[in-house]
Amino acid sequence: MGSGVLPLLILVLVGVIVVPAPVVNAAASSSQTDALLEWKASLTNVTALSGWTRAAPVCGWRGVACDAAGRVARLRLPSLGLRGGLDELDFAALPALTELDLNGNHFTGAIPADISRLRSLAVLDLGDNGFNGTIPPQLVDLSGLVELRLYRNNLTGAIPYQLSRLPKITQFDLGDNMLTNPDYRKFSPMPTVKLLSLYHNLLNGSFPEFVLKSGNITDLDLWMNDFSGLVPESLPDKLPNLRHLDLSFNTFSGRIPAFLQRLTKLQDLQIRNNNFTGGIPKFLGSMGQLRVLELSFNPLGGPIPPVLGQLQMLQELEIMGAGLVSTLPLQLANLKNLTDLDLSWNQLSGNLPLAFAQMRAMRYFGVSGNKLTGDIPPALFTSWPELEYFDVCNNMLTGNIPLEVRKARNLTILFMCDNRLLGSIPAALGSLTSLESLDLSANNLTGGIPSELGHLSHLQFLNLSHNSISGPIMGNSGNNSSIKLHGVDSSGNSSNSSSGSAFCGLLSLKNLDLSNNKLTGKLPDCCWNLQNLQFMDLSNNDFSGEISPPKTSYNCSVQFVYLTGNNFSGVFPSALEGCKSLITLDIGNNRFFGNIPPWIGKALRSLKVLNLKSNYFSGEIPSELSQLSQLQLLDMSNNALTGLIPRSFGNLTSMKKTKFISIDELLQWPSSEFRIDTIWKGQEQIFEINFFQLLTGIDLSGNALSQCIPDELTNLQGIQFLNLSRNHLSCSIPGNIGSLKNLESLDLSSNEISGAIPPSLAGISTLSILNLSNNNLSGKIPTGDQLQTLTDPSIYSNNFGLCGFPLNISCTNASLASDETYCITCDDQSLNYCVIAGVVFGFWLWFGMLISNGTWRYAIFGFVDGMQCKVTQKASSIGKFLSRGNADRYL
Repeated sequence: MGSGVLPLLILVLVGVIVVPAPVVNAAASSSQTDALLEWKASLTNVTALSGWTRAAPVCGWRGVACDAAGRVARLRLPSLGLRGGLDELDFAALPALTELDLNGNHFTGAIPADISRLRSLAVLDLGDNGFNGTIPPQLVDLSGLVELRLYRNNLTGAIPYQLSRLPKITQFDLGDNMLTNPDYRKFSPMPTVKLLSLYHNLLNGSFPEFVLKSGNITDLDLWMNDFSGLVPESLPDKLPNLRHLDLSFNTFSGRIPAFLQRLTKLQDLQIRNNNFTGGIPKFLGSMGQLRVLELSFNPLGGPIPPVLGQLQMLQELEIMGAGLVSTLPLQLANLKNLTDLDLSWNQLSGNLPLAFAQMRAMRYFGVSGNKLTGDIPPALFTSWPELEYFDVCNNMLTGNIPLEVRKARNLTILFMCDNRLLGSIPAALGSLTSLESLDLSANNLTGGIPSELGHLSHLQFLNLSHNSISGPIMGNSGNNSSIKLHGVDSSGNSSNSSSGSAFCGLLSLKNLDLSNNKLTGKLPDCCWNLQNLQFMDLSNNDFSGEISPPKTSYNCSVQFVYLTGNNFSGVFPSALEGCKSLITLDIGNNRFFGNIPPWIGKALRSLKVLNLKSNYFSGEIPSELSQLSQLQLLDMSNNALTGLIPRSFGNLTSMKKTKFISIDELLQWPSSEFRIDTIWKGQEQIFEINFFQLLTGIDLSGNALSQCIPDELTNLQGIQFLNLSRNHLSCSIPGNIGSLKNLESLDLSSNEISGAIPPSLAGISTLSILNLSNNNLSGKIPTGDQLQTLTDPSIYSNNFGLCGFPLNISCTNASLASDETYCITCDDQSLNYCVIAGVVFGFWLWFGMLISNGTWRYAIFGFVDGMQCKVTQKASSIGKFLSRGNADRYL
């Protein structure tokens, strides 16, 4: 071969090899573009991926990063609101992918097993989504995986033991799922793991053995499982590098192990919510490297060891609900780096030490639920410039609220409730412009509500209830005049403000409780226009006047309204018609009058509780109330209502079965307890949520309702109480009353009900309160297991036709009326007996006189004719009454 031929051949061969390379790269680029666009097409809510189009190169797309060869190497799409799954993603088209981060989206479905085809993957983060199903064991094929984060999903099943064989894994986070115990015997040691997180799963048994074989772990989270027994004594030797240890929310027991002090690198020790006993050990004071110490909610008992004051690096100390009995050690004042101190819900006594002012880094301070006494040291507020949270509720603290509180300008939470504080509310609180929650309830505070509180534009929670506060709400004059507020003077006292309601400036307010004070004046018109307000309790004050209708358009978001126990007057507040989200409305014990508006049933469809008791409402009960499908408590007692009980009440959906409150509903309700003041089991009391079940019932007592009790009420098989007493109801008790299987209290007393007591009543096993007194009932009292426990004869008193237990009236054959016999009133019976006796007596008198004297004879004839007329009229009226009653029953 010639000398020129060989170089030419080499060039040809090189061309054959080199020329296809751009073609290969283009093909790879097209393949990965197609794969990502097809996956995007399967997703929803993809606004954030609008730039993913063929018009732009894939390497320039949002969240996409490529390597030097133009291959997709990293796909980072966290917290973009994406919805969908991974089934439509062709993993084979992304062979160079080293990082897949979909954290914080809304992905669902199973994790595909073929995700294991991403052989170059080093980081897989699918955390904080909604993936379900089991973890595919094929992930073990990702031999280069360094970080695996699957936390906060809905994954189930056992943890695949194969994952313990990942040779390079350093972060292994499967927390907050529903994973169960694996076969720990099949687990291999994981020497490369530094972060191991299995928190909030369904794991149980003793401390997992495989963890102790993973000797390089620095961060271990096992909290919120059901691990039990003792913490293994070998822990310090097996895991000497531990810096973070969280065993909280398990059932570990015994004393806090002394061997923990051998963990010389440990900075964060969290063992709250277990069964550790034996007090707080003194050895903890020698662990000078600790930054976080959380021992809360263990039955430890004993004092707070003063040696904890030696932990100079400590930043967080939480020992809540641990049964501690001691004073607050002065030595804690040496903790200069302490930012969080919470010793709430123990039995601590003595004063708040003035020396605590030395802890100048303090941000979070909580000592609520103890027995602390004395004044609140003003120096705490002047010496803690970073203070954000201050909670001393539920103690026995005295004195005034320190004016120096205004110095803590970063305060967001200020709780001083349930103490013995005196004096007025300082206007200086108005300078705490970052304040979000203020609770001064259950003290002995007097004076008015400073208008300066209207400056608190971030305030969401305000509770001043159960004090002796007087005057109008923040200077309210009852109108919507503009707010012109002046600042706080140097003395901390309020300066003059113009008339008008500073209350209207609380635009962030969600929860307002001013109940049980001595407040007066009108309700501020603007309250319906506070767009964030959800809970409002002004009950048991001395507010008065009418609740004005809105003058302009308004956006009412309130869900809970309590105005009971005031002197409000006027017709039913029309302002409420726009409150479409209303769940509880309690306006009882006021002076409202007029008709109950039918629009309640159409506009307030979310109502669960409606309390209108003890007002002056009149007219008929609107049948439209039966459209309230979620209504469970209806109290209209002690008004002047007339007419019939609507038969449509039998359609009240939520009263047809026992109602339980879901966790989601409970979490949506405000922090103030759901409550209602009603007659329950014979006495007036505040009813609150109990075991997630809401009391269900109807109280129409103390009105002027008439005619029959509708049979349709027996459809309400979920109700627990029914009170129709003190009306003018007649006819008989519905025969199917026994279908109310959940009924605990039934009061039909003081009516004009006749006939026999239905035998089905004896079948209500839950019945514990019964009152049928002061009616016209007759016949034998039914017998039954539950009725036999109701031994008080007064519950049947003043029913002259009743007999049997517990009355001392036996039912003989002569006196026994059948269950189907319906009598008229006892007055009518007595009248009939008198007429018959009079006729017999008159007959013999007439007969004797007729013979002896003509004048008397004519007089007797006239008397008898008159008596006959009266008897005929009486019989006719009785006949009409019975006919009307029977007709009403079938209407």
